[in-house]
Amino acid sequence: MGRVQNKVIFITGAARGQGRAHAVRLAQEGANIIGVDICEDIKTNSYGMATPEDFDETVRLVEAAGGRMITSIADVRDRQAIVAAVEQGVAEFGRLDGIVAQAGICPLGTDDPQAFLDAFTVDFVGVVNAVEAAVPHLSKGGSIVATGSLAALMAGATDNPSNGVGGLGYSLAKRMVASFINDLAVVLGPKGIRANAVHPTNCNTDMLNSDIMYRQFRPDLEAPTREDALPFFPAMTMMGVPYVEPEDISQMVLFLLSDESRYVTGMQMRVDAGGYVRNRPQQPTF
Repeated sequence: MGRVQNKVIFITGAARGQGRAHAVRLAQEGANIIGVDICEDIKTNSYGMATPEDFDETVRLVEAAGGRMITSIADVRDRQAIVAAVEQGVAEFGRLDGIVAQAGICPLGTDDPQAFLDAFTVDFVGVVNAVEAAVPHLSKGGSIVATGSLAALMAGATDNPSNGVGGLGYSLAKRMVASFINDLAVVLGPKGIRANAVHPTNCNTDMLNSDIMYRQFRPDLEAPTREDALPFFPAMTMMGVPYVEPEDISQMVLFLLSDESRYVTGMQMRVDAGGYVRNRPQQPTF
C-alpha cells in the first residue's frame, strides 16, 4: 500500500512547479488530488504564470502515476471559488484528508504598491482561504501543509529594499505563514488535525528561472542570463548546490501528509540544503 493510499489531498497552485510535483508524488503513493490554479498572469508579477495547458499536463501525469485529479481554475484570493473547488472535490471523492497551500508569487523589481498587495494576498490570504475552505472537511488524522520560504526567514533577503515593494510583501506573507501555522497547530491539535510549514530554499521552478530573479543574483549586470546567475545561486545553501528540485520538497510534503508524521505538528520544516544555518549560525533558543 502507498504511504497516502486512498487519501484525498487539496493542492493550490497545482498546475506546475512545486504544486505539480506534489500532486504527482502523492498520486504515486496512492492519493487522489483536488487541484486549483489561477492559470493566468498577474500584472505585477514579471514572470509568466501557469497556463491551462500546464494544468492539463499535471492531470495527465497524476493519472499516469495511478491517481485521479479534479481541477478548477480559481484564484486563491477568491475565497468563494476556493470553497467551491473543495466542495466539488469532496463531493466526487467523498472525503478530504489533507491540504497543501502551495500557490505563491514573488513580484520583485517594482515599486508599484499593487505588487506588495498582490504578493501578500496570494501568498498569505490565499493560504488562509485554502485552510478555511478545507478545515470543515478534515477530521482526526487530517494534515495541513503550507509553503513558506527560506528567504522570508532571513532579514535582508527578499525584503531588501532593492527588491522593490513586492519583495517586502512576499517576505511579510511568508513570515505570517510561519506564524499562522504555529498557532493553527495549537487550535487544531485537540481535534487531531496537524499543521506544518515547509520552507524551501531556491527551487528549480519558473519562479527561480526568470529574468527578474537572475537580476537579483547579478545586479551588476544589465541583462543577466541563467548562466550568469547560476554560480551565485549557492549563496542560498550551505551544501554547495544552486537549488533543490521540486521533488525534494515533495518528499517532505509526502511525509507531513502521511501517517508517518501523525504526531508532528506546528513545525517549520526547512528543505534548504543548510541555507538557514549558513546565514543564521547562532544556536537555537531553548
